[in-house]
Amino acid sequence: MAVENGVVVIASIGYRARSRRVALLMAFVLATSACGGSDDVAETSDTHRYELVGDVVSVDSEQGTVTLEHQPVADFMGVMTMPFNVREQWVLGAVVPGAQVKATLVVSGTASWLEDVSVRTPASEGAAAEAVIPAPDPGSEVPSIDLIDQSGAPLSLASYQGQYFAYTFIYTRCPLPDFCPKMSELFDEIHIAVGADPERYGGLKLLSLSIDPEFDTPEVLSDYARRYLPGTDPDTFERWRFATSTPTSLHDLGEFSGIRYRPDSGEFVHSLRTILVGPDGRVIAAFVGNSWDAADLLAALESTLTEAGQ
Repeated sequence: MAVENGVVVIASIGYRARSRRVALLMAFVLATSACGGSDDVAETSDTHRYELVGDVVSVDSEQGTVTLEHQPVADFMGVMTMPFNVREQWVLGAVVPGAQVKATLVVSGTASWLEDVSVRTPASEGAAAEAVIPAPDPGSEVPSIDLIDQSGAPLSLASYQGQYFAYTFIYTRCPLPDFCPKMSELFDEIHIAVGADPERYGGLKLLSLSIDPEFDTPEVLSDYARRYLPGTDPDTFERWRFATSTPTSLHDLGEFSGIRYRPDSGEFVHSLRTILVGPDGRVIAAFVGNSWDAADLLAALESTLTEAGQ
């Protein structure tokens, strides 16, 4: 764990498939294994390729990603603004905001990246890059917004006062395995660990927030929740809830958490932020992107509990 520009950044420890989660969760406090990003991921037998066209919104050379406002990807996903991994370093230096990118989107196992990239620079020069919104600093007070959960019941972030909780952002129809599905898998692992020893982890609560409220109705969220909590009545979730809110409220919480809203397109940039919050409603740690593990969040929580004498 490190602090960069006042933000807690969690090191990559790897991604674990859900089918192995129970065995690995038993061992995660004893050992971890290191792995790299998509550059180190070999193609699997279940590899698919899709043609993708989009306009560049921003470039993050440090993360090796290009954020694109892309057109519908046939037979895969609709219009969205989100970052994509790129393996060829020249791309990061060649693209500028406003450029058009044509590429092949590769989805292989739990990873995705762009290859065979071609770039058409914008006709007019001087397009300004959109600033990356930093994740909130530890100690920042999380704004309370009103929500509606998977059962249609009202909920607010203020109702978590006095409890430890973590929230992350999702789209239920996001198909990229290293984006929303991975966030939900990580929360699934955390949910299992906390359920096995709630006292050790301070009774941590989890909240998956959809930033696609038009599509992700309570009924859709309920169906999505059953993927991770089979056999559980979504109306009685106690530890892990799925919710959404109005675009205005999501905008406020999203920008606080480091997710940009683009009023010109009426959508969020589909970046990944997960925030661990203390009983005082203040940020304990911010987890940026997908290069963190369930063990990282639980370790940050345990450290805080130890300092608090709990």
